[in-house]
Formats: sequence, C-alpha cells, structure tokens
Amino acid sequence: MSRRLPLVLLLVLLLLWLAASYGVRYGLMEDGQWVGLCLDEASRWQCQARSSLGWLIHFKALGWTALVAALLAFVVPGRLGRGLAVLALLAGFPALALYNTTLAVFALVIAGLRLVRAPRDSVSAS
Repeated sequence: MSRRLPLVLLLVLLLLWLAASYGVRYGLMEDGQWVGLCLDEASRWQCQARSSLGWLIHFKALGWTALVAALLAFVVPGRLGRGLAVLALLAGFPALALYNTTLAVFALVIAGLRLVRAPRDSVSAS
C-alpha cells in the first residue's frame, strides 16, 4: 500500500463531505420552498433539521468545534493529534459551507498544517 493512499482517500472524503455540506446549504437552508412549508408544518423532520442547523449556525458551533479541535491537534503529539486534525477538518468543512467561514478558515489551515507536519522523531533525527 502506498504511503500517500490514506492522504488521497482523506482528500476524496473531504471533497465529498464539502459537496454534501453545500448540498445541505442550498437544498435545505436557502431553498425558498422550505420557508412556506415549515411555516405551515413545523413538525416535519426536514423543518426540525433546518431549525437545528439554524441554531448551530447562529452559535457558530461547527466553527468553534473545528477551531478547538485544530488547536488541540496542533499541540497533541502522535496519532491522537492527527485524529484531532481530521476531526477538525470534518467539522471545518461544513462550517465553511454553513456561514461560519471566519472560524472555519483558521481551523482548516491549522488542521492542514498539523496533518502535513513531519513527526517529531524524524525532525530530531536529521
């Protein structure tokens, strides 16, 4: 197995995740049909999901989650740090698509830097 295969698979997964996030944004949050429909039938699961996402967007929960995970990933060594960086990317891409761009951009940059950083033992050996 190639050393780069997990990185390529992660990149493909993140692109699909970003596309799904934009699908939710334009298909559920910005589509005008849901405004009238949710006004009449607020108990529908789509309206409940739209409402919950609205609260997540309002409180910037995805952006803060991504930023905290990215900052932790940057200081935590080893596999746990890499896992936190992936978690930050998984929370950062929907935050980027769902109106939390300021926090998401910083989180994505920090998490990306953490993922491409060389392990500490290989840095000290050279």
